[in-house]
Amino acid sequence: MNKRVLGTGLAAVAVLSLAACGSRDAKDSGSKSEGKTDLKVAMVTDTGGVDDRSFNQSAWEGMQAWGKEHDLSKDKGFTYFQSTTEADFSNNFNEAVSNGYGLIFGVGYKLTKAVSDAADDNKDTKFVLIDDVIEGKDNVTSATFADNEGAYLAGVAAAKTTKTNKVGFIGGVEGPVITRFEKGFVAGVKSVNKDIDIKIDYAASFSDAAKGKTIAAAQYASGIDVIYQAAGGVGNGVFSAAKAENESKNEADKVWVIGVDRDQKDEGNYKSKDGKDSNFVLGSTIKGVGAVVKNLSDETLKGNFPGGKHEVFGIKDGSVEFAETNLNDDAKKAVDSARTEIKEGKVEVPEK
Repeated sequence: MNKRVLGTGLAAVAVLSLAACGSRDAKDSGSKSEGKTDLKVAMVTDTGGVDDRSFNQSAWEGMQAWGKEHDLSKDKGFTYFQSTTEADFSNNFNEAVSNGYGLIFGVGYKLTKAVSDAADDNKDTKFVLIDDVIEGKDNVTSATFADNEGAYLAGVAAAKTTKTNKVGFIGGVEGPVITRFEKGFVAGVKSVNKDIDIKIDYAASFSDAAKGKTIAAAQYASGIDVIYQAAGGVGNGVFSAAKAENESKNEADKVWVIGVDRDQKDEGNYKSKDGKDSNFVLGSTIKGVGAVVKNLSDETLKGNFPGGKHEVFGIKDGSVEFAETNLNDDAKKAVDSARTEIKEGKVEVPEK
């Protein structure tokens, strides 16, 4: 496997807001690019959707950054194909290919089979699978992240913040990728205080926000005061539960959410019972999905598509990080120390 540096890609992606993402209609995408390149790039979302405020959204923001850099517009050089259910995956890849997209990203491990099948059927089209590995195909690049490393920092932050010694983790669909988040988070918490109770729940979905809200509300009711969610669109429900909980409390008694995949601080704005404008996002693990999309698109444009390779991204190369949004000084010091130890190889974070 190869390890790559994203450079300034994360910063470039971070400044872009989600735009033009209301429709999966790509009927005009067969026309020639308006900008500096004829390379047409598309992404197929997982069921969380392109506006999940998390993983898919980060990928789409990276694609928009690439399009802006090359004077392209949506459906005129780049686009996305939204998957409402898993049954949409194959059809979306077929539609992207038939509309002339030469580089197609599959966003999420649930698209592994669909990417593999599409690559077999379309040898002249290049594919990137994010969050899983496909081996032995020269027209496929696999990009994975050391999510466990970012989750470890989240665990340290949660352990340094909790007042009840009870924290929670809410995952989307149980599997190898989300397990990395869970195990890293647990290890981070226990590195600070082995006596902290950790409640683990899975929603069996990446899109059911209502279920996320129900699970989070139950965790808060049990005395948990910090929840780390790695659940795609389900996480929107976790934020809803935290907002409802916090609006009934004084600001000093708030409960917290730790965001995932992108800086989710804006999801935590609320007004407390005592009338104070506040924010309940403790921090966010940041996964440079958008930077990977942008950089691999650029590499492909240059003729350097890393076909057949597995690219791994982590804390050491700056593509996995933790936004220290509302950490107190003690928590910041602990997170900074843990980050350094991971970079220097003094801490090996479990992923299974």
